[in-house]
Amino acid sequence: MKTKARELKTRMTLMGVQVRDTVCRKGIVKTAKDGLARFAREEDGMGTVEIILIIVVLIGLVLIFKNQMTSIVNSLFQKISSQTSQF
Repeated sequence: MKTKARELKTRMTLMGVQVRDTVCRKGIVKTAKDGLARFAREEDGMGTVEIILIIVVLIGLVLIFKNQMTSIVNSLFQKISSQTSQF
């Protein structure tokens, strides 16, 4: 029983959940819930999620307006090449 409790304690600690020294079935569930609640309240990872959402929106806009953007870029390059050939 002690080795199983010790093994479970090691697993719970590796997942970032703090486990008390006294390990029992109800105590583990309560401690895991407390750890998950603390993890949900943390705001450290919110910046990463926001950046990923912004990137996804930008990729979506590029895919939607791909043809219009391509024509604008091509016309700009044509103007640039025509003006540089004058020099």
